[in-house]
Amino acid sequence: MLESFKRFFASQGIGPDWRDVSDWAKKRGLGFKRAREDEGFVIDGALEGKPWRMEWGPPQRAYIEGRELRIRMELKLPSDLQMLLLSRPLMEQLERQTFEQFTEGTQTQIDTSTPEEMRWLVMFPKVNMSSFRVLRQHFGAVAGHPASGLAWIEGPLGQQLERAMASLLQGDPPFVLMTLPGRTYLRVQLIDPDVKSLGAALDLFE
Repeated sequence: MLESFKRFFASQGIGPDWRDVSDWAKKRGLGFKRAREDEGFVIDGALEGKPWRMEWGPPQRAYIEGRELRIRMELKLPSDLQMLLLSRPLMEQLERQTFEQFTEGTQTQIDTSTPEEMRWLVMFPKVNMSSFRVLRQHFGAVAGHPASGLAWIEGPLGQQLERAMASLLQGDPPFVLMTLPGRTYLRVQLIDPDVKSLGAALDLFE
């Protein structure tokens, strides 16, 4: 059915109506443009002089179905500041997949073809989230330095996560927030890119 709609709109010269998103971006002083073949859109902005990019469209990870929202920013973070926060159902799913791959002989070692999320779940220790009564039920985390990961969640991020649980992260959709050497990115399953969800994602990222 989705393909039929896409063919119909293409034949009529009509693309998806993202005026609400475009207006939302304009009011915030952000750049908005449609992606190639109207598969999604891109929004560009800056935070404290550092550019970031938000993209909505087809997923780049197999664990996300339908459509995903991605945000990334280039940051000069310490090379050892590697942290991963993800929705608990997704964490459990990736842990099962990793265990199956490495114990049933389908894969003998971690390589670059394995998504970073799965590699990190094997490589890094878990962050102890026992002090977060609400968050620990919905999220899990690993970090190169667990103390740094704990401090990361204890700050404003923890408050934003609790707020997002009523909107963007309601129902525990696949969600990933990572800090890597030189950049940070967010990835979440989002079928309908309404402006409330976009705002919640941006608040989380900022």
